[in-house]
Amino acid sequence: MASRETRRICDLGTLKAFGHPLRMRLYRALFVSRKATASQLAEQVDEAVSLVSYHLRRLADHGLIEEAEQQSEDARERWWQPSSHGLSFHDEDFRDEPEKVATHAAVGRLSFDQHIELYRRHLDSHQSWSPSWRGASFASEYLPRLTAEELAALSREMHELIQRYEAAGRAHEEAGDTEGRENVALHVYGFPFRNRP
Repeated sequence: MASRETRRICDLGTLKAFGHPLRMRLYRALFVSRKATASQLAEQVDEAVSLVSYHLRRLADHGLIEEAEQQSEDARERWWQPSSHGLSFHDEDFRDEPEKVATHAAVGRLSFDQHIELYRRHLDSHQSWSPSWRGASFASEYLPRLTAEELAALSREMHELIQRYEAAGRAHEEAGDTEGRENVALHVYGFPFRNRP
């Protein structure tokens, strides 16, 4: 049974396994679907079922996803689900060796590239959404001056707030309140920068 906790990825092997473009897309699609077959995921990512099955097995080898209960009568179908409620990656787990540093940075860049692509797709389809969804969507930039401790505190508070909304949304959906409910992407970054002299 999937854990309700976020899994912290600390080892290089699992980070490398996750850091493949298709595996990251598959993990995201499975996280949104909660449970799916390779065939269903292949349609979502527009790839061959055999290729998707291979990459799902690699994710399962590292405990990132797991088999789920059968959701249909067809015993040949293999159902998958995430093995935790999300993943986290922390700099301090990957800073002690050059290969770890490089892999952590590469996975971060790949994740960011996929976030950008998702947002571009939203911008391209913006007018196809209802006025209420267009009005609710937002993109913001804030440029405060903070200490590292203040940024860490802000991060914790933002994550707690988002988790409260996510838990409430899941509870409503599980109770049958699905009217008007859509997948929502929230990409939150907080990092120091310096103006160029």
